Amino acid sequence: MAEVEEVRKPSEESTDESEEEDSEEEPKLKYERLFNGVTEILQKDAASCMTVHDKFLALGTHFGKVFLLDIQGNVTQRFEISSVKINQISLDESGEHVGICSEDGKVQVFGLYTREGFHENFDCPIKVVALHPQFTKSNYKQFVTGGNKLLLYEKNWLNRWKTSVLHEGEGSITNVQWRANLIAWANNVGVKIYDISTKQRITNVLRDNVSLRPDMYPCSLCWKDNTTLIVGWGTSIKICVVKERNPTEMRDLPSRYVEIVSAFETEFFISGLAPLADQLVALYFVKENPDNMDEEFCARPRLDIIQPLPESCEEISSDALTVRNFKDNECRDYRLVHSEGESLFYIISPKDIVVAKERDQDDHIDWLLAKKKYEEALMAAEISFKNIKRHDVQKIGMSYINHLVEKGDYHSAARKCQKVLGKNMELWENEVYRFKTIGQLKAISQYLPRGDLRLRPAIYEMILHEFLRTDYEGFATLIREWPGELYNNNAIVQAVTDHLKRDPTNSTLLTTLAELYTYDQRYDRALEIYLRLRHKDVYQLIHKHNLFSSIEDKIVLLMDFDREKAVDMLLDNEDKISTDRVVEELVDRPELLHVYLHKLFKRDHHKGQKYHERQIGLYAEYDRPNLLPFLRDSTHCPLEKALEICQQRNFVEETVFLLSRMGNCRRALQMIMEELEDVDKAIEFAKEQDDAELWEDLISYSIDKPPFITGLLNNIGTHVDPILLIHRIKEGMEIPNLRDSLVKILQDYNLQILLREGCKKILVADSLSLLQKMHRTQMRGVRVDEENICESCHATILPSDMAKPFGVVVFHCRHMFHKECLPSPGTIPGVQFCNICSAKRRGPGSGILEMKK
Repeated sequence: MAEVEEVRKPSEESTDESEEEDSEEEPKLKYERLFNGVTEILQKDAASCMTVHDKFLALGTHFGKVFLLDIQGNVTQRFEISSVKINQISLDESGEHVGICSEDGKVQVFGLYTREGFHENFDCPIKVVALHPQFTKSNYKQFVTGGNKLLLYEKNWLNRWKTSVLHEGEGSITNVQWRANLIAWANNVGVKIYDISTKQRITNVLRDNVSLRPDMYPCSLCWKDNTTLIVGWGTSIKICVVKERNPTEMRDLPSRYVEIVSAFETEFFISGLAPLADQLVALYFVKENPDNMDEEFCARPRLDIIQPLPESCEEISSDALTVRNFKDNECRDYRLVHSEGESLFYIISPKDIVVAKERDQDDHIDWLLAKKKYEEALMAAEISFKNIKRHDVQKIGMSYINHLVEKGDYHSAARKCQKVLGKNMELWENEVYRFKTIGQLKAISQYLPRGDLRLRPAIYEMILHEFLRTDYEGFATLIREWPGELYNNNAIVQAVTDHLKRDPTNSTLLTTLAELYTYDQRYDRALEIYLRLRHKDVYQLIHKHNLFSSIEDKIVLLMDFDREKAVDMLLDNEDKISTDRVVEELVDRPELLHVYLHKLFKRDHHKGQKYHERQIGLYAEYDRPNLLPFLRDSTHCPLEKALEICQQRNFVEETVFLLSRMGNCRRALQMIMEELEDVDKAIEFAKEQDDAELWEDLISYSIDKPPFITGLLNNIGTHVDPILLIHRIKEGMEIPNLRDSLVKILQDYNLQILLREGCKKILVADSLSLLQKMHRTQMRGVRVDEENICESCHATILPSDMAKPFGVVVFHCRHMFHKECLPSPGTIPGVQFCNICSAKRRGPGSGILEMKK
């Protein structure tokens, strides 16, 4: 098939033609001209009608010939039917029988392989013929013809043709379509539907625009399915649905009725209709009136896809078709037929046949590429790679990359390489060299393959040299991101060293060189650079490669860089660098030594015990807040040495603690009262020691100091009787807040009384509850059976002869005895205790017994 020129629906005029192209929507259909044998036929003759089967086409001409064609338009059979125009050709579903009618009244129905059938000449033109869809399989061989009347032909049991008039009197029959048991036809008045199974006419759809000549603007009929008929006439389209009538409503009415579900007007005259899923394909005859002239001209026919609505329609797409001699054609000269097996639509005109088909994924990609929408084309190809036939995903991707490079969007082009080039090493290397040629190696560097799939080392080295020449930061990034196996490490180390000769203090190059040394397992060289730069990765390097032997003489440098990390690392690896070695290195840096020993002490109070004496001075010098906690937690520091240091530095709190720990509590209390003058701390100290003599000293010292007396009155109520203090207060002494202090003493006393009463109530309630629980427990029955034994004689508790009298004693503790096995009663008459539980000194509840006989 040859492609046919297609003109999109004209849009509003715009001065910017490129803008109009960009806004153009993708067409829904593609068009090809049917040629081969058709071309030769239409050069000498003109097409008048055509019908389509899944296997072949049947074309009728104005000179009375019928041609059977294959899908490509090649002639397979030719029939000389008449010398005048063929009006209609009808095929049954099997494609084995054909019905033909012509303008001179000839009607022929015959088998394509037998030529046997019906041949008749009428005295008027026969416009239409339609075979029963199951004509080949049916015994009745039914078909209809239409001229001035609609006739039904069928064979009777004698194998003779029987004729029935289905309709007459309303002018010529111009169209007929048979689907299943329903026959639809059009005449000058409207459209009728006949049910062949019930032999009833079920509807009459009247023609809307009666001003149009029916022979110039014929009716278009098309069955969408077995119950849906599409009617187009003039500029009007109606969709009719055949429905079953409710049996209760039938009476004398047909069993079926027709409901018009959609009716709307179109802009142009309808030449043909066909279904497309839930949409319609409409062929329009268009007349134009250029520059408001009086005379109208025939324009290109239009093929539209429309979405029917109840009272209107929505245009989905619209194409103007350049068919041969379109300026000479009228509305009746065009036909639209479709193939139900495929979405193929044939536009027939006297001198041309055009095939429209839905665009496939290849067509969609063609359109996207033509519009330079490469990314969408690539995405569409990737999604439908199994269905596309004319395109290759990689070639589309390469076109996209070329387009991006031409635009100057090098980074996007490089990013697409990763997806498009895949594992094709040759394409990768070609692209790298192309990016080098245009000076854009940096753009493609981050997208090069670096996993299992790798290029030649020279490719990576070329890019690294480019970065080293122009961008140190970018070079460092690539060294960090790229595995060292990609390139020759020694060559890159040498290149970096050469650059450092010109710029020896460049931290970026030094850091990168350290990373290269690390990859090359020259860790000592890397460590030197990291320490020189005070780089944060130095600790990670030491841990990862166990470089502790290399840092024994660099401990001060490490701690100067980051004390916390250095100390944590040294303490975590004491087995590799001993505490003594660390102390030896830090002896000249006491502030660093203190940090190390302090963390060591926090981890384990006993590990660095031999340095505790030294730590006293270090804490006193660099970290006094932690001196007192150290003195409290350490059991190895010499108290005399600590006391001497604290007294020299006048550390009162620490001195008080040491004096109390050494047993000199009175001196400690005296320091609190005299030097700190803190009554609260003195009271707290006295509470901690809980010594009556200390309380006496505290009262004696405070008795002539009113603020101290107030503090004592407020705090000693729970440790010392306040009366002792009150009796010793001199008469006439003014004491601040005395009333409040006395009220507090009374409140504290009342609170103590309330607490005691509350505790007493709780104790009594708990005792009663437990007594009741014990009583309920002891009142429960105890199961006695042959499995129980006497705890004294160890014989079965129940006798073998239950008829004889016997006595059993069961205690609340669940021990059981024969009555005769019990020892003599105790001192309390009538009360016996279990020997076993009494021996174990259990409570009295386990001894009370219960006699059972």
